Amino acid sequence: MTRAPQIALLADGRRLHLQDGPIDLIVEARGSEANVRAAYDAAVQRFTGLLDELCEELPLLRQAADPARCPLRGTVARRMHEAVAPFASEHFITPMAAVAGSVAEEILGAMLQKAQLERAYVNNGGDIALHLADGEHFTVGLAERPDAPALMRAMVVHVDDPSRGVATSGRHGRSFSLGIADAVTVLASTASQADAAATIIANAVDLPGHPAIVRCPAHDLQPDSDLGARLVTRGVGELSAGEIEAALESGAACARKLLAAGLIDGAALRLHGEMITVAARAIEMSNAQARLRGGAMESAMHV
Repeated sequence: MTRAPQIALLADGRRLHLQDGPIDLIVEARGSEANVRAAYDAAVQRFTGLLDELCEELPLLRQAADPARCPLRGTVARRMHEAVAPFASEHFITPMAAVAGSVAEEILGAMLQKAQLERAYVNNGGDIALHLADGEHFTVGLAERPDAPALMRAMVVHVDDPSRGVATSGRHGRSFSLGIADAVTVLASTASQADAAATIIANAVDLPGHPAIVRCPAHDLQPDSDLGARLVTRGVGELSAGEIEAALESGAACARKLLAAGLIDGAALRLHGEMITVAARAIEMSNAQARLRGGAMESAMHV
């Protein structure tokens, strides 16, 4: 039986909040009043029942992805598989690694089918699908870690940039991580691709066997975790400057490989207050405070 999701405009009257079980979206569209209304109606219609669609294929979504074959049927489920397939030959990864970005993409696509918009985004817990018309840009707030209130930097995506997806992964996020990164934020052509790549890069920020790193089997924390008995990071103690640099460089090497393969447009990796960026060209960044207007980011905050 299809459940009715929680649907409400936020207090600012501009953003739409959609929530159903673990899926929690903030949606904002800009355009004429009629187009914004049509876009929000389309978002609500597509969102209703989407979680049920995913749950129908959940056992398959939690299995390691086969890079050569996709047994999934649903549109979002197949997008999830497509996003993780490029990594599946060399890494353990399930389609669940791209679920947040894939859902964001699906809702944005439904909106754009029904309305002409100047700018729009769907933010699924920090994994964001973007639409930018001519002359538009999007400002992404980078927190030191996903659960931290303070922003370190602001990163700007312009209309002529190829990126239309942003995602963050790390040990403080909603999902478990095999690595020790506080956060890895990735820009890619789509939100689903950014989501999958952020998972892989965050896992690569690591110091295997280090005594200050506490790990435990994923299924001890969440019995139905798609990671099973794999060890996930639960705590990171004191690290020397050299160890922080080594861990970040391990992740940066992975990011450079993905960049060369055309799988990402850029990445920002953070650990214990240090940050490394990887991109084909300089990522436009500024002090986050310079982008604050009345206590909110110029565009959606990505934390």
